[in-house]
Amino acid sequence: MRRSRQFPWLRRLLQEVSLSVNDLIWPVFIIEEHLTDQEIPAMPGVRRFSIDQLVHAAREAAALGIPCIAPFPFTASSHRTERGEESLNPNNLICCAIRAIKESVPNIGIMSDVALDIYTSHGHDGVVDGKRILNDQTVEILCQQAINQASAGADLIAPSDMMDGRIGAIRCELDRNGFQDVLIVSYAVKYASAFYSPFRNAVGSNDCLKGNKRTYQMNSANSDEALHEASLDLAEGADIIMVKPGMPCLDICWRLKDAFGMPTFAYQTSGEYAMIQAAACESWIDLDPVVMESLLAFKRAGCDAILTYFAPIAAQILREQTRQD
Repeated sequence: MRRSRQFPWLRRLLQEVSLSVNDLIWPVFIIEEHLTDQEIPAMPGVRRFSIDQLVHAAREAAALGIPCIAPFPFTASSHRTERGEESLNPNNLICCAIRAIKESVPNIGIMSDVALDIYTSHGHDGVVDGKRILNDQTVEILCQQAINQASAGADLIAPSDMMDGRIGAIRCELDRNGFQDVLIVSYAVKYASAFYSPFRNAVGSNDCLKGNKRTYQMNSANSDEALHEASLDLAEGADIIMVKPGMPCLDICWRLKDAFGMPTFAYQTSGEYAMIQAAACESWIDLDPVVMESLLAFKRAGCDAILTYFAPIAAQILREQTRQD
């Protein structure tokens, strides 16, 4: 076997999978403040952008060849309510950001999150009655939220809430309102994971979350259930399915791709990002090669694209590699 590894050109020739900038989606955080940004302590190198700065960042991403960004708003407690009504405000932070990006950087895709946890005072993804999440009432709000974001110009609607039946309901509502061309990226397999904590801090949900999400997000011990979830969402009209978290679930990515052959995304979560960055900050690992190896693992597991906070770093590394070749 060593004969086939002896030259760089030969290793490249025999490489089975590859990573390109076309595989990257960049999740970004936004805040209301004008012309300012904020560091996120648990995510070194990641900041919350004002809309002005986000537009500039989107231009840089497009220049690097990143096809799509996924904005998430930081919602202050003053805008949070029991039912997350701010999600339906046509001039809320996410809608204003989508319009600003589309006006200034029309050639970049926007993947917009649909869920209530960013807007609720209790931090859950749905309407709460005591300790119960009211599935059907939540789905009604999610449909309105999806229309709100599609009207602002979102290209991909990405329901991350894990309510039952929401994909079919959102698809019907999008079609009924003239948004037949808007795609649905379903968080089909979203585990009740411990890897989300830095993200919740970034969007302002960490301190307000009451209880946990185990009654509607998946048990991380279950694999067959992932296929069931994905099959339901595809039957309801999902165009793309996604797995979250990413690196702990490479086996799930592979099973979904093998079973359905549909476009499959993975989310390299805030916790995964934080672990790699923390080790790099201590010089325990070399950041760039570890980033690229981690992203290549998603491709090897069958993923078509990866949501990753490392997208700008990876895009720059890939550009430099192209120049060297």
